[in-house]
Amino acid sequence: MRTSIPSPPQQWAQFQVGPFTVHTYALCIIAGIIAATLILGYRLKRRGIQPGFAIDIALWSVPLGIIGARFYHVFTHVGDYFAPGDSPWDVFAIWDGGNALYGSLIGGAIGIVIACRRTRVRFWSVADALAPALLVAQSLGRLGNYFNHELFGLPTTLPWGLQIEATNPKFPPGLPPGTLFQPLFLYEIIWNLLGFAVILWLERRFTLQWGKVLALYLIWYGVGRSYLESIRIDPSSIGFLSIPANVWASLGAIALGIVLFVVQSRRHVGAEPSAFTGQSPAALTTEETGAPKGEDASLRDLHRDTPGKP
Repeated sequence: MRTSIPSPPQQWAQFQVGPFTVHTYALCIIAGIIAATLILGYRLKRRGIQPGFAIDIALWSVPLGIIGARFYHVFTHVGDYFAPGDSPWDVFAIWDGGNALYGSLIGGAIGIVIACRRTRVRFWSVADALAPALLVAQSLGRLGNYFNHELFGLPTTLPWGLQIEATNPKFPPGLPPGTLFQPLFLYEIIWNLLGFAVILWLERRFTLQWGKVLALYLIWYGVGRSYLESIRIDPSSIGFLSIPANVWASLGAIALGIVLFVVQSRRHVGAEPSAFTGQSPAALTTEETGAPKGEDASLRDLHRDTPGKP
């Protein structure tokens, strides 16, 4: 009898809590967000930034990341939303599934820029602190694909092949029931967790700053994702030269990571002088915050214990 990885019972994909339907995939995404926020807070503290700033980052980057993820998915699957008879409201039906990680990275980056500008925290410091945490968050999110019986690859006879029911809408036509498939969700989890360890080691070994940790993340994730997309059963819409759009996005991430690492290595030889770009901006009065006029109490707390700050 062949060994294989069984898919979980379909009823595990969602359950009822009173009148509400809770999706296991959503819980995995939330777990990833919480894990990334905790790791970010710990790493920010080591850079002299109060760990609570990680929550501020999440409040900006998570909503914009969700919006970016949805619209990236829609515009790489145009035929699923703009065919004759489709409702335009389906574009916003995020509860029906369809989110793209590269879109979430774009939206999340915009959120980080906004949060950093509001508090004059160096963007590169936050980006480097967050980059390894993203790999942990993505690993937890991929567990949701397992519960949803999705994100599987080409047929395989390997002992870790994934069982997918023949009634699954994504089950390839013409294949006999019982066919096993490459467990892409598991491959990505292993790749991401390995990348988390490797990037942390490289960061410590070579004292990487100024966005170089982010660059390594883009390269590492792009390499893994480009391969996995090439053997995926349900790839994104076909792009230029008959190559899936997500493969092009992955190659773009690799190129961006290489350029970012080279440029920042040439522009910034030494260590970052501080995680902050300047003094706290004058914002609220003493009566409003309890802080001296011209200093926002939240910003004062944010800068507390920063090396080199008076």
